[in-house]
Amino acid sequence: MDIKVGDVVKLKKQHPCGSSLWEVLRIGMDFRLKCQGCGHQIMIPRKQVEKSLRQLIRKEENQENL
Repeated sequence: MDIKVGDVVKLKKQHPCGSSLWEVLRIGMDFRLKCQGCGHQIMIPRKQVEKSLRQLIRKEENQENL
């Protein structure tokens, strides 16, 4: 997987706030993700992120849409 800091990932399950989009804040063995809906931050293992990934939105694509 070629996920970088600043990218936004869409995961299978939604956060309780209703959003399924997460911004990547840190990568390594664990990922730090920030919910795009409520701003809650979580640490989640890389394997779990790769397994539940639905869509990857690159940082460059996000800036073009703004």
